[in-house]
Amino acid sequence: MAAKIFMDMPSGSKMPAIGLGTFQSVETELENALNAALEAGYRHIDTAFVYENEVVIGRVLKQWISSGKVKREELFITTKLPICGVHEDRVELFIKKSLENLQLDYIDLYLIHFPIGTNYVEGHSVTPPDQVKLEKSDHLAIWKKMEEQVEAGRAKNIGVSNFNENQIKKIIDSAKIKPACLQIELHLSLQQKELVDFCHRNGLVVVAYSPLGSPGFNTFLESLGQEAIPLPNLLQNPDVKRIAEKHRKASGQVMLRFLIQKNIVPIPKSVTASRIKENIDVFDFSLDSEDMKVLESLDVGERARIFDFNFFPLLKEHPEWPFKK
Repeated sequence: MAAKIFMDMPSGSKMPAIGLGTFQSVETELENALNAALEAGYRHIDTAFVYENEVVIGRVLKQWISSGKVKREELFITTKLPICGVHEDRVELFIKKSLENLQLDYIDLYLIHFPIGTNYVEGHSVTPPDQVKLEKSDHLAIWKKMEEQVEAGRAKNIGVSNFNENQIKKIIDSAKIKPACLQIELHLSLQQKELVDFCHRNGLVVVAYSPLGSPGFNTFLESLGQEAIPLPNLLQNPDVKRIAEKHRKASGQVMLRFLIQKNIVPIPKSVTASRIKENIDVFDFSLDSEDMKVLESLDVGERARIFDFNFFPLLKEHPEWPFKK
């Protein structure tokens, strides 16, 4: 089975079928990773306002574009409306902040990062914990403001992240510009098959964050002063390793290839040049039907969720909490 190198967006844009995730990547480490990624052929870069690294990404992209090494139209840049921006009065404010940070005239894909909003405190990408107040999240009003960003030329495509099926359907039923994408946690242990099928039936491209199971997630928790949690070691799974040996590939390449053959776009995060190159080297082999069947059987469902946003415990009290109880 041949893989698509690009995924077609409803707008006519083409999303490269693999991207570079940048969560937890900052400053020199990220600058080196971006240069390695662009040299390796990546043209899809995923970030978010809350990652606080848009300025670094913008600086590197400007260098590449100004030098003529890449054209702006060859790049596909995704960023996201932060939780403190999930309000109809703050959508335009935050996309303009992101455009300034990234030194771009438009965003290829602008996502609502999470279906729940909090108050905004000027100067903070995340509202300080002792000042957080949950706000009503009127998805339809917010979506109208997202549509305005497309009409104004600030975004080519708009979509959502971490939304559930009911929340997406509500937007689809009233939207003038329908969501082009859903970005969700998706890996072998959490395959979210029903949600993926729903998106594909309704023309949404599915983007998978943490496609390798986010082995560095506990570093993030520790930075928040929170306890580590058990994480699946998917790279060492015996079935994955056996299939990798069969194809003379690394375990991570098998996991990424699995998603691509499911018409899902993975955005693995790495700051190691050799791993960055390895992750994009997945278009010269195919998994057969038996491989796919074995990998599909590794799904354990909701209990495998890593990014349950428990690090923001107040959010679970909101009526728009998106995850299954």
